Amino acid sequence: MAQYEVRPVNGPVDCVVEVPGSKSITNRALLMAALSSGECRLDGVLFSDDSRHFLECLKSLGFMVDINEDEKCVILTGTSGNIPLKTGEINVGSAGTAARFLTAMLGLSDGEYVINSSEQMKKRPMKPLFDALTALGAEFKFLENEGFLPVSVKGAAYGGRKCGRDVDIDISRSTQFLSALMMTAPVLADGLDIHITSEKTEGSYINITARMMEDFGCSVNHDGALYAINGGKTYTPGNYMIEPDVSAACYFYGAAAITGGRALVKNVHFNSMQGDIKFIKLLSQMGCQVTDTEDGIIVCGCKDGVYDGIEVDMNDYSDQSMTMAVVAAFAQTPTYIKNIGHIRLQESDRLHGIAAELKRLGGNVIEEESAIRIIPAPLHGGVVATYDDHRMAMSFALAGLRVPGVVIDDYQCCRKTFENYFQVFEEAFYS
Repeated sequence: MAQYEVRPVNGPVDCVVEVPGSKSITNRALLMAALSSGECRLDGVLFSDDSRHFLECLKSLGFMVDINEDEKCVILTGTSGNIPLKTGEINVGSAGTAARFLTAMLGLSDGEYVINSSEQMKKRPMKPLFDALTALGAEFKFLENEGFLPVSVKGAAYGGRKCGRDVDIDISRSTQFLSALMMTAPVLADGLDIHITSEKTEGSYINITARMMEDFGCSVNHDGALYAINGGKTYTPGNYMIEPDVSAACYFYGAAAITGGRALVKNVHFNSMQGDIKFIKLLSQMGCQVTDTEDGIIVCGCKDGVYDGIEVDMNDYSDQSMTMAVVAAFAQTPTYIKNIGHIRLQESDRLHGIAAELKRLGGNVIEEESAIRIIPAPLHGGVVATYDDHRMAMSFALAGLRVPGVVIDDYQCCRKTFENYFQVFEEAFYS
């Protein structure tokens, strides 16, 4: 596997960068465009392994898709919730959003399909979604392991049957299960009343889903543990601009904190719908100066990269728990990141990965079941394992900006969401 050796910077970084479009928004927009009643133009589209798998799946199902990667644009013709091909086979790769969103669309359709995936995606949770779709009338056959991909599915409306309306679902392992049902609901004849059975009933990614559904002309009624979506509708076609990926921006803001430098990420603003914007506010609490300008948010780190740790609940923006852990490793006081047990079930066991790789670099880390404590300790170089997890690769590269000899193993796994991350990294910090 290819390796990337990070070179320490001499002093504070000072960079202006552009990041790709949001993966979360891109894949939601693709699904809603496919379920719309006509031609949708999506601009600012993320092109990565995940989004390309989503696009290939839509083409395999017969949708008309015009792709222009140079202009970051996709033109997709929706068919009012009627999937063009009634039989077929798709491969979602390692894309969790594609897996959950397309499984819901196919599970509530009038067709019969096979859903394949990568080995990594075969290990990720799907059972709560399968159970909910089965309760609504879908029929699944598990082709390898019970409760996991790959599957064959006969849609709930197959043969003229009528989908159910009321469904229960547990979203403690992934809010994508709820988002998948929410987005498919408007094109069903009766819509859906979705009852959340877990303690967690909402979250930042669910808010993105609801906001985008409104943008595409369909509303969500949310009352505590109930999400009610009226049926008999289609999404409104038109033009939609996808926000820059705040998750990607946070790596560069983290670099500013670690080195006491400055980072501007173009077109990222506090009015973003993405939950990871909260990470930037955490940096402010740790002493960084944060300013939202016309060009984008600027983060200026503390002088000489000296700052205190923090205690924080990152349940709602846990994709940045790895970035925060690396930032915390250079703090003057301990950091405690809690309520992130669900990240053990993502592309890798991220909670264990954070602990193992910080320890590999000399960090003092206490791993708990759903939390992690990072106590300041001198770091040294080492080869960081990435577990085929893009966020492990991108976040741990930041450590090498201050510590000689940090090597990122299998660094190209970042292509899942930010395929030229290390090129942008080089241009930002070494040019």
